Amino acid sequence: MKPQTSEQSGSGQNGEGAADAVAVATIPTGEASAATSGTDLTVSKNSQQLKLEMLNMELASNGSGHEKCTFHHDLELDHKPPTREALLPDMARSYRLLLGGLGENPDRQGLIKTPERAAKAMLYFTKGYDQSLEDVLNGAVFDEDHDEMVVVKDIEMFSMCEHHLVPFYGKVSIGYLPCNKILGLSKLARIVEIFARRLQVQERLTKQIAVAVTQAVQPAGVAVVVEGVHMCMVMRGVQKINSKTVTSTMLGVFRDDPKTREEFLNLVNSK
Repeated sequence: MKPQTSEQSGSGQNGEGAADAVAVATIPTGEASAATSGTDLTVSKNSQQLKLEMLNMELASNGSGHEKCTFHHDLELDHKPPTREALLPDMARSYRLLLGGLGENPDRQGLIKTPERAAKAMLYFTKGYDQSLEDVLNGAVFDEDHDEMVVVKDIEMFSMCEHHLVPFYGKVSIGYLPCNKILGLSKLARIVEIFARRLQVQERLTKQIAVAVTQAVQPAGVAVVVEGVHMCMVMRGVQKINSKTVTSTMLGVFRDDPKTREEFLNLVNSK
């Protein structure tokens, strides 16, 4: 699925390095904030709901990878996975077979416990399957008479490429325009974790984060920019170590109003 907005430097599809800090800003939007008070830019509840439903339908139709999964818990599904302890023996056996297939001796000293270690590591890398938006929010949505832009930028992100099962990592920046509801700032980082800790492609990850923030607080608009480095490009294939991938999703006012979108992008790109 082609992202709504994306740009790349270097060759290929996947990119960028992890950032150290999470910077938080609550910023007046000047002309953009005044414009958002007009009916032509404010997203109505019905319109917002329609957009959300269309996005969910699009995600389902393009495949999130787990529409017919027998145990994974995704936001669209009602069932829960078995406990992690129940999954470990079968996963460890699979890793042992893999080691043998590579020509290694799984019984040598350095590899005896590797299958179990690898199974535990993979469960951690994909722990987002065990989390839902409701669990993460934990009631941290607050009524507040605030309608200026809120931006959290440079949220560290680590995920697993679903095509090669190798990592990609980078940073996520999120902005939203509240409609009398705000979200606990740390919850934005936790929303990133829900979807990053799954088998992913960066394009889908970007959209899922934006849809989740919309579900959480029904803002006038949401903007998400993800910049990533993909090891499937760095370690194999074209081996372009300096390539970056930048993807974005703009909803509501950020999509409809160029001034609001420009203000967000300026804030994200500022040092």
